[in-house]
Amino acid sequence: MNEIIKKIEAAELKSEIADFRVGDTVRVSAKIKEGNRERIQVFEGTVLKRQGGSNRETFTVRKFSNGVGVEKTWPLHSPFVEKIEVVRRGKVRRAKLYYLRDRVGKAAKVKEIVK
Repeated sequence: MNEIIKKIEAAELKSEIADFRVGDTVRVSAKIKEGNRERIQVFEGTVLKRQGGSNRETFTVRKFSNGVGVEKTWPLHSPFVEKIEVVRRGKVRRAKLYYLRDRVGKAAKVKEIVK
């Protein structure tokens, strides 16, 4: 039974996914349905966490909009996620950046990896 589930899940995986980690600033282009029309909305922010595996993997992005922190969680292999672009690489030492929720302004910044 387990083999059958693995085959079904493998068929649903996206072939190309951007290489991003926790702490990176990403630009997520998501499809939004409004009535009978579809449009693409861009959400840019810092990746707080990646969790799960296979086709159940999700990631959470946080940004500030009009002085209010906004978080969105998307399934990584969802057909509604059009593309994920990495804007800048972040240097962090944690797997989950929940501590950024309590911080505002410069304290909420993540250091950039300079190559």
